[in-house]
Amino acid sequence: PLTKKAHDALLGRKDLVTAISVIELGNDGLYPPNLHTNWTVDNYGPIWIPAKGTTITLTADNLPVYERCIRAYEKNTLEKKSDGIYINDEKTDTYTFKMDYYWMMGDNRHNSADSRYWGFVPEDHVVGKPILVWLSLDKDRGWFNGKIRWGRIFKWAD
Repeated sequence: PLTKKAHDALLGRKDLVTAISVIELGNDGLYPPNLHTNWTVDNYGPIWIPAKGTTITLTADNLPVYERCIRAYEKNTLEKKSDGIYINDEKTDTYTFKMDYYWMMGDNRHNSADSRYWGFVPEDHVVGKPILVWLSLDKDRGWFNGKIRWGRIFKWAD
């Protein structure tokens, strides 16, 4: 993508005969599709990933995040009415998830179509299995204090 700085530099050239417009990439189409979160491709979350058997309190703020799981993947009816939230025609303010969900993250933040765009992936949508551990990091250690788990890198996944 063309940055604003590069765009301005090109506009100053005498040999430029075509107008170039700056296109803001990355935030259109982020999941969930609402105006409440103000999340961007670079500053996304915090977000809680649903787990089977876990009950959450439903609010106007978190309903857009979990609505697709409740409605599409777990096959419930869901209505937002003036007096509250209705799931399967019963008024409720909680929901217990029937499946585990996963958050898929691409390895090229600005050019990856991942869960930031399409949301949670239910366990019954995951197909295949890993074949290789490419890199393994210990989140609790520093880069020069054992962060890289050398014994796991380039090992076959069982």
